[in-house]
Amino acid sequence: MDYRQLGKDLLPLVGGADNISKLTHCATRLRFEFCDRSKVDEESIKKTSGVISVVEKGGQFQVVVGNDVPITYRVLIHEMGGTAGKGMGNSGGAGNESKEKNSIITTIISVISTTFTPVIPALIGGGMIKAVLSILVLAGLDDASSTYVLLNLISDAAFYFMPVLLAYGAAIKFECNPVLAMTLASALLHPTWSGLVGAGEVMDFFHIPVMLVDYSYSVIPIILSVWVMSYVEKLAEKYTPSIIKFFLKPLIILFVSAPIALIIIGPFGSFLNSLLETGANWINGRASWLLPMLMGAFQPFLVLTGTAWAMTPIATVQISSLGYEIVNGPGMLASNIAQGGATLAVALKTKNQQLKQLASSSGFTAVMGITEPCLYGVILPLKKPLIASMIGGGVGGIYAGISGLVRYAFVSPGLAALPAFIGENPMNIVHAVITCIVSFAAGFAATWVMGIEDGEGQEKNRNQTEGKREFHDLERADDQKRENKKGTENGKETANSKDTENGNPSRSVAVPIQGQMVPLEQVNDAVFSQKILGDGVAILPEEGKVFAPVSGVVSALFETKHAIGITSQDGVELLIHIGIDTVNLQGKYFTAHVNAGCEIKKGDLLISFDQKAIQKEGYDTITPVLVANMTQFTSLDVEAKDHVNPGDLLYTIH
Repeated sequence: MDYRQLGKDLLPLVGGADNISKLTHCATRLRFEFCDRSKVDEESIKKTSGVISVVEKGGQFQVVVGNDVPITYRVLIHEMGGTAGKGMGNSGGAGNESKEKNSIITTIISVISTTFTPVIPALIGGGMIKAVLSILVLAGLDDASSTYVLLNLISDAAFYFMPVLLAYGAAIKFECNPVLAMTLASALLHPTWSGLVGAGEVMDFFHIPVMLVDYSYSVIPIILSVWVMSYVEKLAEKYTPSIIKFFLKPLIILFVSAPIALIIIGPFGSFLNSLLETGANWINGRASWLLPMLMGAFQPFLVLTGTAWAMTPIATVQISSLGYEIVNGPGMLASNIAQGGATLAVALKTKNQQLKQLASSSGFTAVMGITEPCLYGVILPLKKPLIASMIGGGVGGIYAGISGLVRYAFVSPGLAALPAFIGENPMNIVHAVITCIVSFAAGFAATWVMGIEDGEGQEKNRNQTEGKREFHDLERADDQKRENKKGTENGKETANSKDTENGNPSRSVAVPIQGQMVPLEQVNDAVFSQKILGDGVAILPEEGKVFAPVSGVVSALFETKHAIGITSQDGVELLIHIGIDTVNLQGKYFTAHVNAGCEIKKGDLLISFDQKAIQKEGYDTITPVLVANMTQFTSLDVEAKDHVNPGDLLYTIH
């Protein structure tokens, strides 16, 4: 899938760069806010190759792309002139005033989502280091050693400087200068201020009393402060004379905004921080099972509607002040594992080979902590597994709440993140493991008992995966595709009739490139390893030459020559993809020896490439060889070999 091209394809469908008010992204989706929603062609976006789904909730238009969303995001930013939306240039303009008015709840969720999205990688990175540190301590690392101190410092940095990180996202949301917003946050954390807080000094600002508050680890004060700063910036922009605006405007912004933040907004925001924490602790003290049960049961809907961020401020406040949190982590652990259990039950129960492959890979990913592939690819289309996963998440959440499970680090909960549940209470990790077992068993059993509508699942799954296949994405020219089909129609009919007469409907595919054969699951790209584009194997090349594995027609050739589609005489649609993300090379180091529409014979040289130069650029040259139309067949048998040469039998399709 060419995610760079996807960005270019999406831009006109969302009304062009001028219609994008704000643009951010999370792990798998682009998050748009528009000046004029009516200019957005939602139906065309849904049909665009590479788009998994579209969600419009929480004040944002969310386009689910997958794990390579940063590539599409960077293309969109480049096409928009290097900014994240209207009014986000150096001047920090006001943007378009024709935006839709949203409800208060929607606005709050939108603010939280946009503000926290850029910060999540830092929080996860710090959280995982905390998890690793817990394992090292269990393995014997002295918590008084300098190694422990340094690792703990690194893991804590993102949380301590949370206001600075959040200032960036808040500036994007409120359309003001991000650097000035981060400078404002730095004032709240300045060592002089921290020293005054520690000493308990009595302070005033032009005889106005100043309440000394520690803003490290805080969330709400900086969001409110940047919101106020955005209005100050707009006034400064409007009334500052152009001839002296360059230095007078930032002077006014900081001179006005920083004192307001320190004297008024900061203390008020700190009070709200404490109020949220107290409220969560009050609920947990009277019904410890309630929050984890609700999060466990309804997490899929929160993800679908874009409201999963709503509880994030409370969770980060708790981790910062208490060292653990009870709001997000326990319930999310139950939900993620339950979704994995429900999806793996589908994998065992379905007779649809394509659905079985998708459910197997995405179910495994879900129990590791990432649920969106199974949520959008399996659970949501089939409906019953969605209900089953909610049951499993709710049951697991009840146990998590009753047992007092807490999360010590900000990570995506799953089996891979279980170390984040290691802490002061040695039984906490035990309860986490039991929560996983209970959630998985309940989600799996509920799916098994409720069953799945296999026919419906097959059709919907095919529709879901149709747009993801890079093979079909390569065939952009409809007239060319029709001509290619005409060229192979007679060959297909002849080959199929011979197969029928011989009673042997198998098709053989030869090795196209010399090298080491690698299972597709080991390819370091989820699109290939999860078999989203099709089944097959990968080859680690030893020579930069790709030969035709079958006789047929070149049905598609990418402009960048890093991938080629072939339709064999007996109807097999093959995709040979040279390297991972090599589309970024824009054809550099690749030479095509055929053109789209060419008839080819088995063994013909198709593409040559400079393997060493590509690797020197930092790209993996592993080459997946996929059957893109595997849904038309029942199975694929791989010829098990370590080393393969062109012309050897690679696999047989039945």
